[in-house]
Amino acid sequence: MHAFQFRTVPHIVSAPGAAAQLARHAAPALKGAKRLLVITDKGVMGLGLLNAALNGLQADGYAVHVYDKVVADPPESVLFEAVEEGEAFGAEAVIGFGGGSPMDTAKVVALMLGGPQKLADMYGMDQATGPRLPLVLIPTTAGTGSEVTSVAVITTGATSKRGIAAAPLYADMAILDADLTIGLPRHITAATGIDAMVHAIEAYTGKRFKNPVSDALALAAMKKLHGALERVCQDGSDREGRADMLLGAMLAGQAFSNSPVGGVHAMAYPLGGMFHVPHGLSNSVVLPPVLRFNASAAENLYGEIAGHIGLKASSAALISEMERIADAVGIERRLSELGISHNDIPAMAEDVAANDRLLPNNPRPMGYDDIVAMYEEIL
Repeated sequence: MHAFQFRTVPHIVSAPGAAAQLARHAAPALKGAKRLLVITDKGVMGLGLLNAALNGLQADGYAVHVYDKVVADPPESVLFEAVEEGEAFGAEAVIGFGGGSPMDTAKVVALMLGGPQKLADMYGMDQATGPRLPLVLIPTTAGTGSEVTSVAVITTGATSKRGIAAAPLYADMAILDADLTIGLPRHITAATGIDAMVHAIEAYTGKRFKNPVSDALALAAMKKLHGALERVCQDGSDREGRADMLLGAMLAGQAFSNSPVGGVHAMAYPLGGMFHVPHGLSNSVVLPPVLRFNASAAENLYGEIAGHIGLKASSAALISEMERIADAVGIERRLSELGISHNDIPAMAEDVAANDRLLPNNPRPMGYDDIVAMYEEIL
């Protein structure tokens, strides 16, 4: 018998238009808090996605302070600034509203506002202890699954990215409103959608913590995402497709939060930390060579994924399909298209080889020379 543990967010609401009724949906999770720090970014504010939610909260008697200066791959300085504003406001709860970066920021800020632990002591596995303020997360992209994960990734120093992975990062509630994703540009839809598929694939093939629950969620996620991604890239207003993408991303998030990601994410991180390539696009670009590298150790698992989404049950079929999808939705395939040259590869590979949080999850051991060869394959 296989012993395992499984955790996830205790309360999930999925309903089109839910953000406009945020005060009603979120009340149980806010636990009586009336002073809310909302963490988001300029893009979400500029699109007006928060307007209905803010109006509803204020009409229901909540005092709201919006911190909208989150950037992609958020540096520690953003967290400290958000905490400073939250303390000055007297925040009693935190709402993260946006893509992965605002939600990751909200998780850590809720911890920093809720207890005495220093940020520097939170990095790694199960180092963040809490307590934290009540936390509600609302995604506006269908990709990261951050609304249901216990992971936050922060840029430390000039380029390196470090993860915080601990149970206190699970939110009190996640709210899925597919209407928030209808205006998402095609390229972002494509990159975040493939990111979610990577989460499912890596959770299903995780070497250390995969379990029957994470497996079931990963396969269900792949089915939803594979069936909807090209549809929503062709027609961004496909409401049913958008809902499937958001649900698929969440299912994948639940899977990889319990069976963590591996080599694809490890190789994607330097692209974001050093060159500011968006996370979803980074994963999409490095996926094929890592799948090929892992195939000898994960043939059966890759075959099971391929068979589940209607392909021939083989790693070759899965790899071919993921490359076909990237072409179909217009995702860049080469590092050179992202401004990365042969001279950058050694530093990137060193960063990956030092990632002792993710590489142990990969189906096949990855050494420095292997990593260099995979980067060169997609140069």
